Amino acid sequence: MEVIAENLARVRERIAQAATNVGRSIDDIELVAITKTHPAEKVRQAYEAGQTMFGESRVQEARAKIPELPSAIHWHFVGHLQKNKIRHALPLFELIHSVDSLALAEDVNRIAEEDGLHPRVLLEVNVAGEGSKFGFQPEKLREEMELLLVLPRLSILGLMTIPPLAEEAEASRKYFVQLRELRDQVQSEFRVDLAQLSMGMTQDFSIAVEEGATLVRVGTAIFGERSRKKES
Repeated sequence: MEVIAENLARVRERIAQAATNVGRSIDDIELVAITKTHPAEKVRQAYEAGQTMFGESRVQEARAKIPELPSAIHWHFVGHLQKNKIRHALPLFELIHSVDSLALAEDVNRIAEEDGLHPRVLLEVNVAGEGSKFGFQPEKLREEMELLLVLPRLSILGLMTIPPLAEEAEASRKYFVQLRELRDQVQSEFRVDLAQLSMGMTQDFSIAVEEGATLVRVGTAIFGERSRKKES
């Protein structure tokens, strides 16, 4: 309990310092504690230490874990959402960070209509153009934005990205800048409010805050290394 509480305090201090560095209000940044592979008991400890927003990246794991925990917890989905998991995911999560294609958005919209739901989503952008990652190419997002905006069930609140892995946190900065600038262009061009920027993880969340992140996704710095045996 004490270790997780101390880790949370350190992460929050770093977020506050990064915000101060660039004159941002700490109130504009929310911490999403990523609980992938970590047991419900660790999540409960973080909740008791004051953390209320958590993220999962696997629907099956979330379906098992969420019922064991307080209903006051706010859950976000941050992983790749498979088509056959959409119906299970929508009732569980308040925000889906990872709508990564028009086809997925259309499937989410269709299932939401069938089930009477109104999902809140972010659009995942592959700003670095990595072949191994999901997400809209920036130019593709602009091409398809009109089609995304007319999907009646979806509330598109902003953008998300995962930069390439790098040894130095500073290497992520240019990708965070690109996401912010793309967001600004899309807002202006399509006259839409995309206030949320989900970017930054354990290795680079301070840089993300400096570049405009409103949601940072931090797991390892709070809960320690993931349990590898549960990833199969």
